[in-house]
Amino acid sequence: MCGFVGAVWKAGRAPIDRSLFEQTTQQLAHRGPDSSGFFFGEPASPDGSHCWLGHRRLSIIDLETGQQPITNEAGNLQLVCNGEIYNYQSLRQDLLSRGHQFRTASDSEVILHLYEEHGPDCLQQLIGMFSVAIWDQSRSSIFLARDRLGQKPLFYANLSDRLLFASELKGLLPFHNGPRELNPHAIDLYLRYQYVPHTTCIYQDVHQLPPAHYALIDDSEVQVQRYWSAPYRQQVTATPEFKRQTQEELRERLTDAVKIRLRSDVPLGSFLSGGLDSTLITGLMAQELDQPIKTFSIGFGTPEFDESSFAQLAAKSLGTEHHQRTVTPQIEALLPQLAWHYDQPFGDSSAIPTWYLSEETRGSVTVALTGDGGDEVFGGYDRYRAMLLATWADRFPSPLKKILSAKLWQRMPGSIQYRSTARRLKRFLSEMNSSPVDQYFRWISIFRDEQLAGLYSTEFQHQLPSEDPSDFLTDNMQDASDRDLVSQIMASDLQTYLPGDILTKVDLASMAHGLECRSPFLDHRVVELAAQLPREWKLNRKSGKKFLKETFCDLIPNEICERPKMGFGVPLDHWFRNELRTLAEDILLSDRMENRGMFGKEGVERMLREHQANTHDHAARIWSLLMLELWQRTWIDTPQTLPQPITL
Repeated sequence: MCGFVGAVWKAGRAPIDRSLFEQTTQQLAHRGPDSSGFFFGEPASPDGSHCWLGHRRLSIIDLETGQQPITNEAGNLQLVCNGEIYNYQSLRQDLLSRGHQFRTASDSEVILHLYEEHGPDCLQQLIGMFSVAIWDQSRSSIFLARDRLGQKPLFYANLSDRLLFASELKGLLPFHNGPRELNPHAIDLYLRYQYVPHTTCIYQDVHQLPPAHYALIDDSEVQVQRYWSAPYRQQVTATPEFKRQTQEELRERLTDAVKIRLRSDVPLGSFLSGGLDSTLITGLMAQELDQPIKTFSIGFGTPEFDESSFAQLAAKSLGTEHHQRTVTPQIEALLPQLAWHYDQPFGDSSAIPTWYLSEETRGSVTVALTGDGGDEVFGGYDRYRAMLLATWADRFPSPLKKILSAKLWQRMPGSIQYRSTARRLKRFLSEMNSSPVDQYFRWISIFRDEQLAGLYSTEFQHQLPSEDPSDFLTDNMQDASDRDLVSQIMASDLQTYLPGDILTKVDLASMAHGLECRSPFLDHRVVELAAQLPREWKLNRKSGKKFLKETFCDLIPNEICERPKMGFGVPLDHWFRNELRTLAEDILLSDRMENRGMFGKEGVERMLREHQANTHDHAARIWSLLMLELWQRTWIDTPQTLPQPITL
């Protein structure tokens, strides 16, 4: 696992400072603590281009000779890569038979020779997670690509005088001339989705390359092309015999996905929360290895957020060497680190336990397998079952829906706790008069339209485009447009929530500690099979991930198989009424925040007051605003070329 920085500019244009380029590459040392490498390419002709590549390496495969950048036999191509190619050995043998010569034993060099052989079509042959950049000196062009599910990030800026690209945004900023201009639309989307979608970027003139896309960039144009999509429209025949055959196929594919992710020249283990997905992945690992697996989990003192007992149960059942740590988060010390490592505002508070879990795991191993992707691929979220109920309730006559969604029911007594049944029921009933898609968008939104209307300043509202913020959700439902609504939602989550939230969270938290995370559920062969399954095989109104449970019931203790989904969270609601109350008020009600002109102070005060009075649970909203403000203090307010974490 690694990080890279790149810059291309025409001969005669303003040069980039070499010392600053090297310093910027070193700023990504957390992604690659083992070594660094550089390529400083000069123009091949008077009208040619400079290309500089910087790379930081976390050594996983080929510890001795796998340094980057890597060049081909002719010396006209240069590659930097962040990621792992799991089927590199078979690809390498085929390329050798075609006459290609290898200088290393690394998986990354395979991509370079595949590109020589097939151009952009080489991506179709790769099984892995990656972001990659290839400089073609003969054409003065850059090829950028990102893996199918978006496990590895990639940002670029095609400016008037230079092209910049990097694994993290902080790798672009020192060379982006002019002020760091914020994108109001990205801020609005962040406050709804709790992450900045890949259709935009927090900065003007900077882009995120979407998952399953590549970009070819030369002097004349930028061509961005999608190269893969999950085959949701190819639904399999829902017969008992075919179901049995498909379960056998899934078992083969997921087992192989785990097996090829065990290739490593450094110590390896797994995350084990005690949930279905991590338990299953660890169980499949145990079948492939002849020694106990090192497994890792963390616990909290708050029972409703502590899965420790289930993690211990899974570890005992699978015979793992389990490492468990009970965490008392030092939030005031952690907040500046999160604001620095998460280059864009990031509002998912489960970044906190992910951070501590990555820190604990890196103390023993360098690679960890995870259960990420199981919920999106096999239908594990409670909200999918709520959507089933919503589609059923949508058939009610309009007068009945109006009665059930009336504000009267919202005044009935009930817990305001985020995970309480009463709160979920109230939220469900409040949306019954909306279409199921509108309901879903409001369910997943951190802030809703009416809440933002009472929060935004008039000036900021005028800066927002007329685009519907739900378009990001609905546009990504089109891959499954001929399927049922729940399948459409799952197809959208696979392309939106999974890469934008879950995978961003895991990548940046794990890379902050030099830990590589591998996700077998996100092997595209597994995803392609799951996409074709009928919805009723995956979930009904009572249970999710049915197909997964039935296929692997022998590997999962019954107590884990039947337990409700818990999630990976922290007691934010309690913290903002106690330990973090003063900190939140000092930052969110500061003149510094008010003077940015985004939010009216009255709206922020009202939200904090309602949370303190226990009449509303605004914890996720307070956290999102807090992370936005701390992010701006880190990346916008500082005059430094290479900002560092701030001090609270």
